Amino acid sequence: MAKIGDIDVGEFPLLLAPMEDVSDPPFRALCKEQGADVVYTEFISSEGLIRDAAKSVMKLDIYEKERPVGIQIFGANLESMLESVAIVEKSGPDIIDINFGCPVKKVVSKGAGAGILKDIDLMVSLTEAMVKHTNLPITVKTRLGWDHDSIKIVEVAERLQDVGCKAISIHGRTRAQMYKGEADWKPIAEVKNNPRMHIPVFGNGDVDSPEKAMKMRDEFGLDGAMIGRASIGYPWFFREVKHYFETGEHLDPPTMAERLDAARRHLQMAIDWKGDRLGVFETRRHYTNYFKGIPHFKEHRMRMVTSDEAVDVFKAFDEAEKEFGDFQFTR
Repeated sequence: MAKIGDIDVGEFPLLLAPMEDVSDPPFRALCKEQGADVVYTEFISSEGLIRDAAKSVMKLDIYEKERPVGIQIFGANLESMLESVAIVEKSGPDIIDINFGCPVKKVVSKGAGAGILKDIDLMVSLTEAMVKHTNLPITVKTRLGWDHDSIKIVEVAERLQDVGCKAISIHGRTRAQMYKGEADWKPIAEVKNNPRMHIPVFGNGDVDSPEKAMKMRDEFGLDGAMIGRASIGYPWFFREVKHYFETGEHLDPPTMAERLDAARRHLQMAIDWKGDRLGVFETRRHYTNYFKGIPHFKEHRMRMVTSDEAVDVFKAFDEAEKEFGDFQFTR
C-alpha cells in the first residue's frame, strides 16, 4: 500500500495530474466519482497567491468529496514560495505539491517549473525549506531532467527524499522534449529500484490505456500512475484501468447517456464555479473526447465548442441526444 506521509492512498493508486485549465473542481469531481484515488489542483503561481491575484486564489477551492486532494504550486523564489504555503494551508488540502516539471516557456523563463532543473541545488533547498515550513506532506512533480545530457533523476529523487519530500511523480520526458516522442519509464524505474528510496515513486507520461497502466505497475514496478491527457474529456479512464486490474478484461465504454450526463453536469458545475463565460469556455476542450468515435458528429461538436452561451451548449447536447441517443460505442 502506498502512503503519502500518513495518508494511505491504496495499492497502485491512480492520480489525476495537475493540468492547467483542466484539473478544476468540476472535472476533479467527475474523475473522483470514476475512481481517481488522489486528485491535484491546477498548478498555482506562488507569486499570484501572495499578490492575491483572483485567478490564482480561485484555484485554491477544494471540497470534502475530493479528498485526498493536493494543491500544487510553482515558483522559484524561496520567500514567495514560503508565503504561499501559509496561504495554501488555509484551504485545508491533504498534500502540497511543488511543480518542478512544467515545460511552458513563460514558466521556465522565470526559473520555475522545469526551469529549476537547471539548478538542482536550488530545487533541493527550496523543497527542504517548504518541508520545514508546514506539517502537511510535501510532494514533488518533475521531469527526467532539462535535456538528455542532464538526466540525473536518480540522484535528484534521492536528495529530495532526504530533505523530507513524501512522494515524487516523474514525467518520463525531459524539458527539451516537451510532450514529443515517447515517455521513457526506465529512468523512473531506476529511481524506484534505488535501494535508498522508500517514498512512493509515481510514473507519469503516456499512460493512455489500461495495458500501459498495468505495464507501469508490473513491469516497471512503480507505486502508482499519474494520469493526465488520457483523462481529458474521459473521466471513465480511471474506472476502466481499475476494472482491467481486477479482471484482465476491458470494461465496456460509457454509453451515450453516460457521456451526455457527464457533459451536462460538467458544464453546469463549471458555470456554478466560474460563472457563465468561463464555465462555457473552459469546458470546450473536453467535448471532443466526450463524444469521440461518433460518425457525422462534427456539426454538433462545432456547436458545442463555438457557442458562447450556456443555453446554446445545453441545446446542442439535447440535439445530439435526439440524433445519437442510441449510438453504440465500441472499444
